[in-house]
Amino acid sequence: MADEPKKDKQNSEEKPAVTLPGTVEKIIPPVVPFEAEKAQIVVEGADHLYREIRVENLLKDADGKEVSLKPGAEVEVTIEADIEATQPAKQNQARVGS
Repeated sequence: MADEPKKDKQNSEEKPAVTLPGTVEKIIPPVVPFEAEKAQIVVEGADHLYREIRVENLLKDADGKEVSLKPGAEVEVTIEADIEATQPAKQNQARVGS
């Protein structure tokens, strides 16, 4: 997995974050044989025109074995940032999960 996110539990818990539910809409086969297939995920709570993301369909299970998502799978999409990359929310912004 080339772009595997780094996981540092201690730092991850301190970072501002939001987790949104999503569903794997479809699996997109690679155009070129040596490329990875993509999972298209619909992110609930995102604007209509921007609710779909495509990511490499390659994950690792608890044993470190490579697995892939199935169409229709329910997933969670987490967005987190370093504290230095955030600012206080404006009063009129809608709150996620309210």
